[in-house]
Amino acid sequence: MHPTPVLIALGVLSLVVFLILRKWSWRLRRLKSRLRSFEVEEERMFAFLHDLGSAIESDTTVKALSRMIVDGIEKVVSARGGAIYYLGDDGQYLVPAYMSDLCPPLIGVPVEILKRAERDPRVLESHVRLAKVPIDEGILGHCLAIREAVRVPDVKNHVAFRDAFVRYEGDVAVLIAPLRHAGKELGVLAVARLHEDGPFTGNDFAVFRAVAEQSAFAIGNANIHREAHEKRVFESELRTAREVQHVLLPQCAPIISGYRVSGTNLPARIISGDYYDYVDLGEGCHGIAIADVSGKGVAAGLLMAMCRSVLRSVAPGEGSAAKVLSYVNRQLFPDIREDMFISMAYHVLEPGSGRVVMARAGHDPALWFHKSTGKVEFLKPPGLAVGIDGGEVFERVTRDFEIMLESGDCLLLYTDGVKEAIDGKEEEFGSERLSKVFREAAVFGAEEVVVAVQRELKLFTGEAPQMDDITLVAIEKR
Repeated sequence: MHPTPVLIALGVLSLVVFLILRKWSWRLRRLKSRLRSFEVEEERMFAFLHDLGSAIESDTTVKALSRMIVDGIEKVVSARGGAIYYLGDDGQYLVPAYMSDLCPPLIGVPVEILKRAERDPRVLESHVRLAKVPIDEGILGHCLAIREAVRVPDVKNHVAFRDAFVRYEGDVAVLIAPLRHAGKELGVLAVARLHEDGPFTGNDFAVFRAVAEQSAFAIGNANIHREAHEKRVFESELRTAREVQHVLLPQCAPIISGYRVSGTNLPARIISGDYYDYVDLGEGCHGIAIADVSGKGVAAGLLMAMCRSVLRSVAPGEGSAAKVLSYVNRQLFPDIREDMFISMAYHVLEPGSGRVVMARAGHDPALWFHKSTGKVEFLKPPGLAVGIDGGEVFERVTRDFEIMLESGDCLLLYTDGVKEAIDGKEEEFGSERLSKVFREAAVFGAEEVVVAVQRELKLFTGEAPQMDDITLVAIEKR
């Protein structure tokens, strides 16, 4: 019995329906697999971003954060390995910060390195993991230059490796993204696969770019925390140094027969480059020094400490102020940088008599108030600053200068931070104003001179910041 046309048609239709259903079933299974793959990738990404957020909140170090980012993004996009490079301090090289164990090479290898690696394979691994990359070379430099994430399906055929002296061997695909935070270039992030692992998809690339942006924010934030911590540590160390420096300055006025002495130091910064000192020379004599190291901050403070140490070692028993400064200059000259010097004045006070032997090494002239006339005289003996010359010229120019103080007379020693103090209109306090304040206060004694000058400086400068260290020493003949 032959099948009727209806049965044949039904059979053909059933077969077509079966084939269509099987095709759609296969497509559905494939779609479910892809959806599951996306879900797994999404879960990994959210887990990574959660860990990244926790790291930001916990002040994780940049080194630990770099490892976490590379290892985490490897899992998110199922990469063989990854690496992160940061821009060096000089801004000319990308420096490897972390590279996972299985990461394929991301840089080309010079021919000479390949030849050496034939004898010792460790040479190649060392080069790949430690070599700095110029910012204008290779795929890493290319990514940094264009400031965009790139997907490179086949590294060895990239235009960056068309160089006779640099080779890239291996079938590798990479995703690379520049790391930028607050408009500042930080470095590059990269992940890689071997061709046998399969290509990176468009979704992989989109996820990688998003994660790289979040990673750059985390790294930038970590850098800010690190810099803030380093600043706090540095400021703490400076405060400790200031305390030590404060101990090096006189803690009380010296007791000198026939004289009353008062002094103070007001640093513009935490560390002062100014210095004053009282030295017991024996037999009732005392030396009084004042100095100003060029510059400010730590370097000036260290040089000040050296100056104090040398002065105290050479001054006892020496009655010539010029010789003391000469000794100080010869000791310090070899250790003073070419761009630094010390202006200094030294005075030897003879007990009771009023005789003062002084020498000036490029320092501001002392003011001498004569009680008998009520006038102020500027004392300007010649002298060269310490550290300018090794000895011969310094000793020829710097000489002793002797004065005799009468009862009621007063000397004022100061550093240039006094007369160069400025007000809100950027007008300087000046020598004339200082002389006037000194003349009016000198009749009341050394302590009042120091207090009066500080008071007038404060009234003059107002809210203007103190630009330089200020040191004052007043010597009154009783």
